[in-house]
Amino acid sequence: MRVGVIAILQESNTFLAEPTTLAHFQQDVLAQGEQVRERFAASHHEVGGFFAGLAEQRIDAVPVFAARALPFGVITADAYAELMRMLWENLGRAGPLDGILVAPHGATVAASSPDADGQWLTDLRRAVGPAMPIIGTLDPHANLSQAMVDACDALIAYRTNPHLDQKQRGVEAARLMARTLRGEVRPTMAAAFPSLAVNIECQDTSAPPCKPMYDLADAMLKEPGVLSNSLILGFPYADVPEMGSSVIVVTDGDEELARREAGELAAAWWDRRREFLPKLLSPAEAVAKAASLAGPVCLLDMGDNVGGGSPGDSTILAAELLRQNVGPAFICVADPAAVKTAEHAGINAKIRLRVGNPSLELDVRVAGMFDGKFTEPEPRHGGITSFDQGPTAVLEAAGLTVMVTSRRMIPFSIRQLTTFHVEPSKFRVLVAKGVHAPVAAYAPVCKAMVRANTPGVTCADMLTLRYENRRRPLFPFEA
Repeated sequence: MRVGVIAILQESNTFLAEPTTLAHFQQDVLAQGEQVRERFAASHHEVGGFFAGLAEQRIDAVPVFAARALPFGVITADAYAELMRMLWENLGRAGPLDGILVAPHGATVAASSPDADGQWLTDLRRAVGPAMPIIGTLDPHANLSQAMVDACDALIAYRTNPHLDQKQRGVEAARLMARTLRGEVRPTMAAAFPSLAVNIECQDTSAPPCKPMYDLADAMLKEPGVLSNSLILGFPYADVPEMGSSVIVVTDGDEELARREAGELAAAWWDRRREFLPKLLSPAEAVAKAASLAGPVCLLDMGDNVGGGSPGDSTILAAELLRQNVGPAFICVADPAAVKTAEHAGINAKIRLRVGNPSLELDVRVAGMFDGKFTEPEPRHGGITSFDQGPTAVLEAAGLTVMVTSRRMIPFSIRQLTTFHVEPSKFRVLVAKGVHAPVAAYAPVCKAMVRANTPGVTCADMLTLRYENRRRPLFPFEA
């Protein structure tokens, strides 16, 4: 048996003015045919799980196409059209297939197709016909559409945030594909859409309010006939009709059971909706709280969450740390102009430099210049193992160390610091531009996590964002 492997992954922030172009995919992943295997087979990613699971089941994996870009703005129409051209061209080269494993993100938005994942999955279904099994994975930050559900036999979302189980879910999808092809099961999927948007601060799957819901979902997996279920937390920074939470249940050929169980999970989630209201701290409150705790403390900049599409250049928390005289502290800021200025000045040069946005003027010493490349061997959020943040400078100011990078970089790995001779244990506060994704990397070196409700295109207070296209009614926007 031969099973194709396709992945198109990008989390699109519609509140960001700058679009995602083909160049963003070229900087990360744009792989065709065997390049997909070379890039992902040894990774902690779900596509790595596809390859591992199919090999375990003695099924030939046929890599077709994979594209991934870091979260950013809406994909341009031209870029999306080119991705689709490459997908269909490579699918045509793949030869006869018995099934297809797919890895859509679930929160991809293109200028020409707001439900981009639903669109390409629907087109894929039309291309291969109704009989071929299509089974896939989803990021729990998906904004699930009925089109995605209708196009696939089964979709399985990661069960952790930070996303540490991506490879396991890929293996699970491959095993389900094997059972389907052998005629052992007949996956039948249903989805439910509670009128609930889950605040990003409340999306830690290891703690309340999420954990009790995952406990319910885990208990349901023990029921006869239930093959899989998923809680979709949603991505609040995409202003699309699908924005919000959802539930998926996959059964063995029992559509009524799938619908009933999905409805029960959705109803239980709705009953707990007020538990998902956040307790937000302002930047000043968050810094004061961090200062009251034993260090090192990870101070999470939610409004400049690079993993949600933010530019990664905010200095709001850095300025507040200096104002409250809390240090020594560390922050990473995307600022290619500052990198060039530091590089021109040279190692050990002492210069006055403006960094980030809003511009923060500092007297700094250029402590180091680096190429910005590092690797992460352990499973971390996103399943990424190789990183490149471009030329990078480490700058030391009074009470504050600033790493300035040429490219935005999500803080998924503590090796982003240690590779460039920055020792985390030396700091009282480490600022990470994220919400939950950095926790897996920073928990081993930090004694506490404090989240700050900073302004930005990923501001944690959803009620401050101006939506035009989201579904209505939707709690907490409408009571």
